[in-house]
Amino acid sequence: MEKPVEPVQLLDPDGRLTPDPRWPLEITPDLCRDLYRRMVLARRFDDEALALQRQGELGLWLQSRGQEAAQVGSVTALRPDDHVFPSYREQAAALCRGITPEELLVQWRGNAHSGWDPAAYRFHVYTLVLAAQLPQATGYAMGVQRDGADEIVAVYFGDGASSQGEASEALNWAASAGVPLLFFCQNNQWAISTPTSTQMRAPLHQRAAGFGLDAHLVDGNDVLAVHAVTAGVAEQIRAGGGPALIEATTYRMGGHSTSDDPGRYRSDSELDSWRARDPIARMEILLDREGWIDEAGRAALRLESDDLAAETRRVCRAIPKGEFSALFGTVLTSEPPHLTDQRQRHTALVASYLD
Repeated sequence: MEKPVEPVQLLDPDGRLTPDPRWPLEITPDLCRDLYRRMVLARRFDDEALALQRQGELGLWLQSRGQEAAQVGSVTALRPDDHVFPSYREQAAALCRGITPEELLVQWRGNAHSGWDPAAYRFHVYTLVLAAQLPQATGYAMGVQRDGADEIVAVYFGDGASSQGEASEALNWAASAGVPLLFFCQNNQWAISTPTSTQMRAPLHQRAAGFGLDAHLVDGNDVLAVHAVTAGVAEQIRAGGGPALIEATTYRMGGHSTSDDPGRYRSDSELDSWRARDPIARMEILLDREGWIDEAGRAALRLESDDLAAETRRVCRAIPKGEFSALFGTVLTSEPPHLTDQRQRHTALVASYLD
């Protein structure tokens, strides 16, 4: 087995900057304020969605708390016309692409399969089937390659998804075809209740290199490092360098979903150790130390965050009820007895709802 490599890091947990000549990045006050703002807003939206689910307004929610730097740092390093394939907790990336709270929530309220037009945002619909988006993204990248378009494709997935057969197929297929595809793994240390140490003997970036991909490891809680590495790798792919993979080491601070109790399988000490590496906190330290944010800027961001929270609550509760009875008539040309039974039970269930 190869010797472990240290992840690329430009901003440590204490807010200290250490430039890396391999990944040059012009670190400006505007860039840092923008990335910080996007992470803060993403976390506030995420917290509001969690509260709405606990109040019975959403059927399920999958938090991205702790993974904001991995998502914001990477998606903002791509071009707006680069097509993104998410999994199911990429709301921080989705907000950066302009997808609205209502569009993000309608699926989890059970009113639609997805709430946005993927072509309009260059951001595909959420994929709930583990790793299914990886071969989809590979196929899409093959189309981009054959069209000769000046764009790349990016696909998000987790460490748990990397253990699926579709992941190996997609990595091999992408490498063999040389497609313009960036695999971005948010290694949040847990595949539901299975730790990374149990589910894999070799790190994903090493496995990806074995398939022939250019592979990199980055501190996924360092938004500047993620931004720099993603920008550099994206341009290598755009220039014809073939597919690549970035493994971002981060941490899922919440449960796998709102149906999960992480306290049953992980310790408080582990959670505390990762809280000390919080991606938003380290950027706050940098902004304060350098004097790149003042009280007026903080107040404006608090107001914007409060407005986003209020809008999230308002649009969620205003989403109209879905009408799904017509779906039973579009499955088969003639309705068999079991489908008739399902339709009748669905009708009875809807009739039992309180207004």
